[in-house]
Amino acid sequence: MPLSPSRKIRIVVAKPGLDGHDRGAKIVARILADAGYEVIYTGLHQTPEMIAATAVDESADAVGLSVMSGAHMTMFPAVLDALRARGAGDVVVFGGGIVPRQDADALKKLGVAAIFTPGTASHDIVEWIERELRPRLEGAAA
Repeated sequence: MPLSPSRKIRIVVAKPGLDGHDRGAKIVARILADAGYEVIYTGLHQTPEMIAATAVDESADAVGLSVMSGAHMTMFPAVLDALRARGAGDVVVFGGGIVPRQDADALKKLGVAAIFTPGTASHDIVEWIERELRPRLEGAAA
């Protein structure tokens, strides 16, 4: 059954690890909510296992991670692993933060769907969701 246009995409926005800079994550969460998505913001200092548990408990379609601490090469793969361990490997993981291009490319090879760096326009994130995420979900629901 295709994803109904009336069915809101559910996105968990999370701050993994000890990173205490959450302004960007809160802004992205508000942008996504204002665009009509259902957003669950987990708050600061989440472990990968906590993020995966929230994604499963909330029946999330996607997890958006915000990492400003430089721990992206540890945290993104750990969240992917935690999701797989909970049988939720189909949950799309994307994120943003201070991520050098070569690291973003490496993360994409590991299964991260997209990386948005500081300065990304809000409409670019929403357009990516509609162009890339919604079709994946519609295909999975078929």
